[in-house]
Amino acid sequence: MIPLIQSEIASNGWMTTSEFANIIAIAEMTPGPIAVNSATFVGYKTAGILGGFVATIGVTIPSLMIILLISKYFFKFQKHPINTMVFYGIRPVIVALITIAAIYVGETTFLNYPISNIDIFDFLSNPLQVVNLSGILIFIGVLLAVAKFKVNPMVVILGSGVLGVVLFYLV
Repeated sequence: MIPLIQSEIASNGWMTTSEFANIIAIAEMTPGPIAVNSATFVGYKTAGILGGFVATIGVTIPSLMIILLISKYFFKFQKHPINTMVFYGIRPVIVALITIAAIYVGETTFLNYPISNIDIFDFLSNPLQVVNLSGILIFIGVLLAVAKFKVNPMVVILGSGVLGVVLFYLV
């Protein structure tokens, strides 16, 4: 969903790439689907409380109607060979979408500007100008905290948020 949401937001000029990366971070921390959380935030940012409400309803109602329609017939045809093949065919697409989302979030986290705007000679002459050192340090800290020290993910999320505010806004 992230590439589709980002494409729609960018094509309408509702917010910048950096703001969208922040939405992804916030939407991942809050309960609920990322599409609903990001729609609520974009709606609120563009049109206030009413915009957030309308955007949330606009994202949830079509999906609800489609799921209700599909569920009526899904269990009847659950074991059908075509249904099984469709679900096997969807797997590579899901992997590709997750990979694209990871690349997008990584690009906005680890680089100061998009890859398409990076001049290779600038990068080779001064890599610290291109690379976001604060983002990389936070990533390494999170990786160590979760993988090596088994810190509670909520503590890591809150700590990352505080560290991000300190490194990106106060320093």
